[in-house]
Amino acid sequence: MAEERNERSERKGRREGGGRGRKGRRDEQQEVREKPEFEERVVHISRNSKVVKGGRRFSFGALVVVGDHKGRVGYGLGKASEVADAIRKAGDTAKRNLQTVTMRGTTLPHDSMGKFSGAQVLIRPASEGTGVIAGGPCRAVLELAGVRDVLAKSLGSNNHLNVTKATMKALEKLRSKEEALALRKG
Repeated sequence: MAEERNERSERKGRREGGGRGRKGRRDEQQEVREKPEFEERVVHISRNSKVVKGGRRFSFGALVVVGDHKGRVGYGLGKASEVADAIRKAGDTAKRNLQTVTMRGTTLPHDSMGKFSGAQVLIRPASEGTGVIAGGPCRAVLELAGVRDVLAKSLGSNNHLNVTKATMKALEKLRSKEEALALRKG
């Protein structure tokens, strides 16, 4: 009886579409998707308009920060007539302008202050478990750089691009203990 049932179900499966076909079950097909080397984060998108004879012509600017969470981070600006193109261009620019961040464990080696135009950013190391306490563009840059415990304060201007550049300058100033000693000894 059991053999008869198995035989019937096998035949039914092949003929009436109950079979798995060539590819098998969908949940068993694991699509091998490579994890991208860098994570991209859109910090700001601006819309600009130009008044022409027929009306307004819009263009878009995108500020994108990219990082690998392992100490490399960069930012880029992209401008295009479509948002997606602007983001793609900004991402490409950011990948070309990567900078390495000096870290001590999950935090930074010391305090640092970065200034660009009217924006000032103060970043301080924090004890383990604190997390990233920062706002807006600072948070994006620090998280993508791989810093897990840090305190940051944005002072002065809150222009997205200037705050991003000030944060990058603050990270650029960081030195490990060994680097600082080597600089002193000359």
